[in-house]
This record gives sequence, C-alpha cells and structure tokens, in this order.
Amino acid sequence: MSRKEDYEARTEALLAPIAARCGVEIYDVEYVKEGSEWYLRAYIDKAGGVSINDCENVSRPLSDALDQEDFIPDAYTLEVSSPGLGRTLKKDRHLEKSLGEEVEVKLFKPIDKCKEFTGILDSFNEEQLTIVENGSPRTFLRKEIALIRLTIDF
Repeated sequence: MSRKEDYEARTEALLAPIAARCGVEIYDVEYVKEGSEWYLRAYIDKAGGVSINDCENVSRPLSDALDQEDFIPDAYTLEVSSPGLGRTLKKDRHLEKSLGEEVEVKLFKPIDKCKEFTGILDSFNEEQLTIVENGSPRTFLRKEIALIRLTIDF
C-alpha cells in the first residue's frame, strides 16, 4: 500500500463513525498534490444531496480526529464536500449505484479516432465496463479507461 493509499484508508476509517453520526455516507477520500500544495479531500453524500451544514458538521470532528491521530506529516488542506453532479466514478461501489445512469467514458488512447464516449452504464466487472450507446452496447477494458463520470443534463 502506498503512502497516499494509507492516508486515504486511515482517514476513511476515522471518517466512518463521524459520517454515520451526521447522517451522511462516505463517497470517497483522496489525498492529492496540486502544484506545491497537498489536499486531503473527503467527499460525502446523502439522499437529496449534502448541504454546507453537512460539510461543516463532518469537517470539524474529522479535523479534530486527524489532529489527534497526526499520521500525515505533510502540511495539507482538509476539504469536505459533495462529489457533485458530474461525479467521477472511481470505485466499484460508485459504478454499482450508477447502473442505468448516463455516463461519460474517457480513454487513454482513442478507439476509432475517438477518446470520449457517452452512454448508459449497463454493466461492469473487474476487467471491463459496458455502456449502451445509441442502442448498441460498447465494451471497454477498464485498464484503458482514464475517467468515468456521470453526465450532467441541463
């Protein structure tokens, strides 16, 4: 397990009881470097969406728990937020909840001169993912996928 994965897993373990107390679920936790700054991001969700109060109610006790455990030696900024409407689907649990939804799939390398595809998420397993695009199934190897996210309809 990498240092990044360890920090994310330990943060998620600290977050679990806080999220349960606050009536939200953990969508994802990520530890990322942007420029010269480190960010620890906790994404929370609930039916009907999260409010700024939900984020605040989770952020304060999570910050206290992180200060107490003190397992991240780097200076970082803690952010607690909603994953948003066009949320990235990183984990199997995200894909499972999004079956039947319209998704955008971006590939590392083009297929038929195209790197972006949109369709209804039909199925997935450890190795591949299938969307239905204009009534026809299209399957991608998961290792070829750079990003999967929900589409946003305006």
